[in-house]
Amino acid sequence: MRLALGTAVSILCSAVLVNAQTYTNCNPLQKSCPADTALGKTGQNYDFTAGSSVQFAASGAVTYDKTNGAAFTVSKKGDGPLIQSGWYIMFGRVEFTIKAAPGTGIVSSAVLQSDDLDEIDWEWLGGDNTQVQTNYFGKGITSSYNRGAFHANSGNHDNFHTYSVDWTSSQIVWAIDGQTVRVLTPATADSNQYPQTPMMVKVGVWAGGDPDNAKGTIDWAGGVTDYSKGPFTMYLKSMTVTDYSTGISYSYGDHSGSWESIISNGGKVNGNSGLEPTVAQPAPVITATVDSVPIPWSGTHRETSSFVTPDVWPWVATGSPTGYPGRLPPGWQSGSGHIQPPSSGSAIFLPMYISLLGLIVGFTFPCWA
Repeated sequence: MRLALGTAVSILCSAVLVNAQTYTNCNPLQKSCPADTALGKTGQNYDFTAGSSVQFAASGAVTYDKTNGAAFTVSKKGDGPLIQSGWYIMFGRVEFTIKAAPGTGIVSSAVLQSDDLDEIDWEWLGGDNTQVQTNYFGKGITSSYNRGAFHANSGNHDNFHTYSVDWTSSQIVWAIDGQTVRVLTPATADSNQYPQTPMMVKVGVWAGGDPDNAKGTIDWAGGVTDYSKGPFTMYLKSMTVTDYSTGISYSYGDHSGSWESIISNGGKVNGNSGLEPTVAQPAPVITATVDSVPIPWSGTHRETSSFVTPDVWPWVATGSPTGYPGRLPPGWQSGSGHIQPPSSGSAIFLPMYISLLGLIVGFTFPCWA
């Protein structure tokens, strides 16, 4: 629902946003958190043409077939199916064999994300069958929109390609079908932005072009989604994962968010070292997105000074509760710094939008997603 500026903004952002700021299951930068289950293994293959895996939790309607594997479909407003790993890796390699979804405004995503909101991303736009975008974040900070880069990827809606992320303390390498397209090092990353904490894996699809989204998000996604032209389906045939560390779980030794502070319980950080590449292929010149394009974080990411990304990023809310200005809908809970849906694992999220930056930059901007 969209709320006018003024009293409604003040009420919503004081009564709801304070808790939304810490909406992650537990942010280790702010307090002590439970340990994350570690994958701790090498060469783990997940063949989704054989069906679902108990190591991934599904949200929304995810189906499986013997030809294409896992199918993530947007058929109507609010659809945003995804799967999320039940384990984390502490540095490692992930290979996704994916066919992206077509459709204006449809966004297919494959994301590595940590509890303190480090991220490494692949994103495909349904209106662009020729390119894929890579991106990264550290600690959920989005002070600029110049980290995304586009890479040639012809036919990403028509055919399966293998997209990999190879992540170490010294470099992140993005590759398509074995060909390096981007390399990031701590020295070339924005200050304090190099991803370096234990990551889970999320794959799914969502409508960035939903008419209720922020204008910046719709523009980035390529335009307004026309659901009558759907359904729009992304496919994940397989995934291969290697954890470059060993152990049964990963803990944060302090609140710094540095990789040196991570503790491997029952193992060793970089305990599988020697498996990672030492030198990446030369990468082509990266064309970063310009600052004037608020991709897509005007709708999903937030400044840490006032926002923290919800745990369901990058998939937007699936419903739009109405009639509850300044308070949570029935059944929602606010406690321990978290805003929680009516039941655990629910696919219903709270998309309250406000025209907060309209006075400053002239477009509507969701208070949180």
